[in-house]
Amino acid sequence: MASESFPPADRPESPQPQQRSNLDKAARWYGVQVASSCEKNVKATLEQRAITLGVGNRILEIAIPQTPAIKVKKDGNRQVIEEKVFPGYVLVRMVLDDETQSAVRTTPNVINFVGAEERRATGRGRGHVKPMPLTQKEVNRIFRRTQERKPMVKVHLTEGDQIRVVDGPFKDFEGEVIEVSGERNRLKALLSIFGRDTPVELEFSQVAKQE
Repeated sequence: MASESFPPADRPESPQPQQRSNLDKAARWYGVQVASSCEKNVKATLEQRAITLGVGNRILEIAIPQTPAIKVKKDGNRQVIEEKVFPGYVLVRMVLDDETQSAVRTTPNVINFVGAEERRATGRGRGHVKPMPLTQKEVNRIFRRTQERKPMVKVHLTEGDQIRVVDGPFKDFEGEVIEVSGERNRLKALLSIFGRDTPVELEFSQVAKQE
């Protein structure tokens, strides 16, 4: 059976340049909470749904802000990875209206918009969440962080862990972690030097965790 065709006058038309410009100016960034580890699936699904539902001209961008990080493997080798700035969230630049809200809210694995909860008039259940756009200052800070931040070394170390030094002047020494400073990407460990336990400060990238 042949597919139904529409007369030229009934076919959906693409927004004209002026319309696109107006929509672009009206669009704002919104935070959307999603199920754990589903950020990429939500992004891909919402991009397709925006087209299917006819709101692709109002849902303009979907972003998962990420920064480079260096993961130290058990053998001491380092791997460059991308780490999410806000795990469990995606950012959507869109013109907010009933149709675009519905498109986002009904996308699988979407939990809700980030916004202000409006209390219910009666009962104790949770109220409706009113989406609140990010300020331009917040948007600038988020995307500046993804562009300018130096790669952070990621190691899962806590006090008491046994480590082996894989780089630097103490290479091949073994010891125990006594202090971890995640913000500085450094730790202190007791290394046995000349038969004595000596505290040494090391960078995360210089050590590997012993199992």
